[in-house]
Amino acid sequence: MRLRLNALIGGVIIGTVAITAVVAQIWTPFNPLGVNLRQRLKPPSDLYWLGTDEFGRDVASRLMAGAGTSVIVALVTVLFAVSLGAILGVVAGYIRGWTDRVLMAVNDALLAFPGILLALGIMVVVGANKWGIVLALGLAYAPSVVRVVRGSVLSIREREYVEASRMIGNAELVSMFRHVLPNCVAPVAVLSTSMFGWVLLSESALSFLGLGVPPPAPTWGNMLAASRPYMETATWLGIAPGLCIAATLLGINLLGDSLRDRLDPRMAQA
Repeated sequence: MRLRLNALIGGVIIGTVAITAVVAQIWTPFNPLGVNLRQRLKPPSDLYWLGTDEFGRDVASRLMAGAGTSVIVALVTVLFAVSLGAILGVVAGYIRGWTDRVLMAVNDALLAFPGILLALGIMVVVGANKWGIVLALGLAYAPSVVRVVRGSVLSIREREYVEASRMIGNAELVSMFRHVLPNCVAPVAVLSTSMFGWVLLSESALSFLGLGVPPPAPTWGNMLAASRPYMETATWLGIAPGLCIAATLLGINLLGDSLRDRLDPRMAQA
């Protein structure tokens, strides 16, 4: 019952965010980039559902547009991190030897840095833009995928069907990517849901620090950063994006817990 309830609540939240992100590509109540100084810092009303910001831009429209930016950045980053980490993890765990030692030494060195700190260093080099965030966060979180995939591969490579693949003459690459990697999907799927939340929070943090998607393009992080001077006079500017970030993270965590419970045999028997 708890599993279904968590999945339902998480699915509704994430589904709402996804639908909002799609709808924002074709319609928003107002132009998210349109400046109207006569309407600056208006409180929530029938016309402006969540008020306006310091440039008279509709906050609800910017939140909708920001959802699209944040979701796209998070999805592409997770795909990049999982693809890179899965390939390196399979190679390290399957080949072993010096290849494993070298790859894991580099991987452990990267894991020693907090993800956001490593991303900050990369962002300083590549500059503040959407694809810079994808590269920085992808490289920052790929080591976690490498560690999980390698641990799974070390046990899977000794199983009978992998040995049978070798015995019938399949190349090592065939055994790795046809028989070993597909059996690592369950732990990687659970990790990916958690990573989506980490990336979304990190992207918001980078934008908050001025190293994310540059203005005037809206993201939840840079909207939160822009609200700092108006926390006392226009509280809605900070509350709206903050609630969006918090609700999305809650939905992701609920879905991740449900997915973990469903894919983990030990949790299913409990």
